[in-house]
Amino acid sequence: MPIMLVLISLILALGGIVLILLGVREQRRQRVLEQRLAQFGHRVPSLDDLELQFPFRQRVLYPMLERLAQIVLRFTPGSSLERTERRLVEAGLAGSLRPMTFLGIRFALALLLAGLSAFPMLSGTGPILYRFGMPLTLAVLGWVLPNTWLSRRVAQRKRAIQRALPDAIDLLVISVEAGLGFDQALLRVVEKWDNELTKEFARTLSEMRMGVPRRQALRDLAQRVNVDDLNIFIASLVQADQLGVSISQVLRAQANQMRLRRRQRAQELAHKAPIKMIFPMVFLIFPAMYVVILGPAIPRILEAFR
Repeated sequence: MPIMLVLISLILALGGIVLILLGVREQRRQRVLEQRLAQFGHRVPSLDDLELQFPFRQRVLYPMLERLAQIVLRFTPGSSLERTERRLVEAGLAGSLRPMTFLGIRFALALLLAGLSAFPMLSGTGPILYRFGMPLTLAVLGWVLPNTWLSRRVAQRKRAIQRALPDAIDLLVISVEAGLGFDQALLRVVEKWDNELTKEFARTLSEMRMGVPRRQALRDLAQRVNVDDLNIFIASLVQADQLGVSISQVLRAQANQMRLRRRQRAQELAHKAPIKMIFPMVFLIFPAMYVVILGPAIPRILEAFR
């Protein structure tokens, strides 16, 4: 009886060991299979796969608009395209919108509005001036609207940079006087805020890391942004670098000048406010006051003249 128990125990133990070995072998085989599948799964993507990763507008819309722009470009001087490129840079859209694409957007919008308004002309109803003048007017409107939007965006970005510049110079002064170099102080400004000015500072730092001289990088910054206050500030920095003047003194003087300009600009806007209030007062507030004050008296005045 004890011999039978020992044999059964040995058989069960051997069977357990065999099952464990089979399980480990199967698991190792499954792991090897998964590794091979992972190797084949991470294959090098083809050009078609890489192209499909871009948004639809970059794959389809922008090339179509650039083909339309080729038609307009035959009748457009080269200086106009250069001016559009410069304004796109000033608006901060140079990386996302090409000048040819923007020109194609203007032409496509003009064709779209002219086509939508061409039904009265095709139907032959209405005055002839209306039938031919409406498509032409809307075509001109479609051509001008993107340009107006771009001008507004450029103005808004310049105002944002102009408002952020005094605080950025103050932080530069504090950082330089604390012992940091100019590049490290500029990096501190970039890390502190996230606005249009700090984005341009970050691009300037990237250019300097790639080997562009500091003077050239600062001049490129002034040319890209084209804000008067920033141009004066960068010209002072470049001149101080050329003459060997202490940069902390230049930064301190520029910080005082920028605060003074900001105060003068605020005073100028305050003086313009009463003049700007005249038109809403005359056309909106005064008529309502006249209705409230003279309205009840009008029936009595009419009865008195009967």
